Amino acid sequence: MITNFQHHFENAYTIEPDGAMVLDKEKILQALHVLKHDDGYHFLVDMTAIDYLSIKEPKPERFAIVYLLRDTHFKNLITLKTYIDSTLATQSVTSLFKAANWAEREIWDQYGISFLRHPNMKRILNHKEFIGHPLRKDYPITKGQLCHQTDDLMDEMAPKLKVKGYEKNEDLMFLNIGPAHPASHGTIRNFCALDGETIVCAVSEIGYLHRGFEKSCENHTYNQIIPYTDRLNYCSAILNNIGFAHAVEGILGVDLPERAKFIRVIIGELSRVIDHLVCLAAILVDMGALTNYWYLYNPREAVYTLLSKLTGARLTNSYMRIGGMSYDLYAGFEEDLKICIKEIEAGMGDTLKLIEHNRIFLDRTQNVGIISKEEAINRGFSGPNLRACGVAYDLRISEPYYHYESFDFDMALGSVGDIYDRMMVRFEEIRQSIRIIDQAMKRLPGGAICVDDRAISFPKKENVYSNIEGLMNQFKLVYEGVKVPAAEYYRAIEAGNGELGFFIISDGSGTPYKVKVRPPCFYAMAAYPRMIEGGMIADAILSLGSLNIIAGELDR
Repeated sequence: MITNFQHHFENAYTIEPDGAMVLDKEKILQALHVLKHDDGYHFLVDMTAIDYLSIKEPKPERFAIVYLLRDTHFKNLITLKTYIDSTLATQSVTSLFKAANWAEREIWDQYGISFLRHPNMKRILNHKEFIGHPLRKDYPITKGQLCHQTDDLMDEMAPKLKVKGYEKNEDLMFLNIGPAHPASHGTIRNFCALDGETIVCAVSEIGYLHRGFEKSCENHTYNQIIPYTDRLNYCSAILNNIGFAHAVEGILGVDLPERAKFIRVIIGELSRVIDHLVCLAAILVDMGALTNYWYLYNPREAVYTLLSKLTGARLTNSYMRIGGMSYDLYAGFEEDLKICIKEIEAGMGDTLKLIEHNRIFLDRTQNVGIISKEEAINRGFSGPNLRACGVAYDLRISEPYYHYESFDFDMALGSVGDIYDRMMVRFEEIRQSIRIIDQAMKRLPGGAICVDDRAISFPKKENVYSNIEGLMNQFKLVYEGVKVPAAEYYRAIEAGNGELGFFIISDGSGTPYKVKVRPPCFYAMAAYPRMIEGGMIADAILSLGSLNIIAGELDR
């Protein structure tokens, strides 16, 4: 319910066909204040901009900003939109939502829309010498721009030090952790100001891996985008496939066959398990517990063998299709899955025997890298990192899909929000995923794995090779793509690291007009510098590992 918002802005907003509430940009900050403090919409899911330059339908302005928010119970999602005039500027909402800091920087970087009173309006994904804004529709996509100068990041560091009372920096040492360092868990640079071994201030820089995922989506059909989603969180690639296909299917309004739903649950939960396994294995290596790495990593390899047999690829599987999936389960899949599950349970059991009561492990993880539930919500945390703070938010429960409401499983919650809780929540989620997989396999029905619609699903290969209708159907779907009705639409799933959502704008063709991914890692990484300030260097390494930052999802 948004009763207070409706009372305050009764005649000040309009509702577009897709449900977005449109306000004047001068009222957007006040509107968000009312929604947050009076109506309980305290979770900023994501922000993005839209360039309507190539849209046939006339719009009030070329650019718009979109705000997605969830309420206190994470059950209701609303969309606010404001059109941006030729000044290409609007009010920053960082005073209300800390999650908006990096989100607004990304919009400035990609679209050139600035935010007044933003604390640090600078590029975030593209380098500082970059000219132009690549997600604008008139940006020449073949234009390459090299970076020739290093960035010392002192423009970000100096103001933070000044606030903390460090006018002169002679007594401080400055240290880069990454981007080319094993403990940085990807191409991430963390610039730290040290007083001894204590981190006084920290600044994080991303963008080293930036591949232009969202720009590439504008030039490919919906099914051609699926291999690109593999490269987001490559530790659980199939969950990215599912998330994107789920969003497109929402616009199409199609309901998957029952067998397809259960297969997505089974393979999706298995992907969640291996995502958590690599996170836990890596952080244990970071604290010197190498034996545990092999206990957790070897079962993950067994799962990769199973996925290779199923999809033809180990890491980036490209298994899903719009309206279903590429292959049915192979003969003997259930037996192979049982073997994998046994290896996972054995490896997890061996690991927990070594660490649960280990004094070194407990000292390194308990009450270290704490983030409160209020701070985590304000910064846009989701998934295991948010649940570790004691916040009961899981899209499989709050917005169930694929019959998740009918499965018997528990939500793993922490209480402190420290490294220990983030790790133990993931251990417990592995157990719960195994419970879900077991139930789904027992309930797995027969039948089709793709929707019975020639405009969406590819024909069987024997039809392609044996009759002209099948050949033409295949050709049109490959060449033109699945025609998706014109819409502006957001839909999300519970991925390995939290809420993975896709905001898609379709213009009715087989290629999306815009795709914006809501990556859970992006918001977790934005909070990381503040989390490690006041702690030790060694603790900063473990804090980063416990957040499970995946660079491919972070930079896109």
